[in-house]
Amino acid sequence: MTVHFTVSGLTRNLIHSLGLDHERALTPEQNLLLECYLAGQIPESAWNDYVFEMPELKKHANARRGRSST
Repeated sequence: MTVHFTVSGLTRNLIHSLGLDHERALTPEQNLLLECYLAGQIPESAWNDYVFEMPELKKHANARRGRSST
């Protein structure tokens, strides 16, 4: 029995498992908003309003924080 993998499939799985693919889902405006929040330029109360409207922002912020703390 043989098992075949494609390099692109393995690379995609590796990038996903490392959590490095999370930024692709954000629009440029959302990415800028996330950068501003992580830099401390957006108050927590305003951030919570943005997260209510765009829940994916919280996931990306948590992933970015986790990556920077290692």
